Amino acid sequence: MTGHYGWQGKRVLVTGGAGFIGSHLVEQLARAGALVTVLDDLTAGCRENLGRANGNATLFELDIRQVAWEELLRKEQYEAIFHLAANAYVPPSVERPAWDYAINLDGTFRLLEALRGTKWPGKLIYASSAAVYGNPARIPIAEDDPTVPISPYGVAKLAAERYVAVYGQLYGLKVASLRFFSVYGPRQRKQVVYDLIQKINQNPTELFLHGDGTQVRDFNYVEDAARAMMIVAENGALQGEVYNVASGRDCSIGELASSLCRVLHAQPRLLYSGSVRPGDPEKWMVDIKRLSELRYRPQVSLEEGLRRTIGWYRETVARSA
Repeated sequence: MTGHYGWQGKRVLVTGGAGFIGSHLVEQLARAGALVTVLDDLTAGCRENLGRANGNATLFELDIRQVAWEELLRKEQYEAIFHLAANAYVPPSVERPAWDYAINLDGTFRLLEALRGTKWPGKLIYASSAAVYGNPARIPIAEDDPTVPISPYGVAKLAAERYVAVYGQLYGLKVASLRFFSVYGPRQRKQVVYDLIQKINQNPTELFLHGDGTQVRDFNYVEDAARAMMIVAENGALQGEVYNVASGRDCSIGELASSLCRVLHAQPRLLYSGSVRPGDPEKWMVDIKRLSELRYRPQVSLEEGLRRTIGWYRETVARSA
């Protein structure tokens, strides 16, 4: 459960709400009784992702770079905005940095300018990324540790975070940013968990892994990640602070592969590339004390989250192939 804050009847805007994390957030908000407006250009998201919002979500198909923000904000009295619309992956930012900048930084800046111009009184929760840390100076990673991103994606996310905080301080906006670490689960059709499930499904005898298997991540189930956004909106100071969002449990890529094989009852031979992709850090272990102080507790274990994700994969992806 989230905190005591009442979402019943509250008008809420979720940008990127038809995407992976966004659609799970919309689902939880709708379940809590909120009236949700979703802005999404459906480049990465899809209408089907909103099917479990039980009619409490209205979708507007719009590109975050082209929204007439001031007009929208004057028309609708949103009490909270969850800003997730973005390029959510490192590799495309390495290949197309100008495109990543336009979506992740300029798109966020335009929203902030509209909030300032309309003197919007609500709450803004910004979805940032662990990519702002780059290769961390120490582990576990805490929010006050150095931020030295190693990809255009991480740079844009960090710059957007700072804009969010400064706009909060200068113009009285109630804002906070959440740095997500390795979120996985149903509806995600990229990243390591999905990729490994797909590889094992296609070839149960051999499994190819980037790196040497010792890279460390903190895998956080998507429903827990979405719930964290609501908890910050409910209980956070909203003074420009940032929160790490993770499970607080580290796992190597090799261990992840073994867990997936165990759940799938597969025994492939593991093959390693020996090198990681450009822009990918080697090791992430996470301190989530700041978020835990708001009464956040991860509720889904890695093993259970993998079972749910595999179940979704079998029901949707594998069945439609």
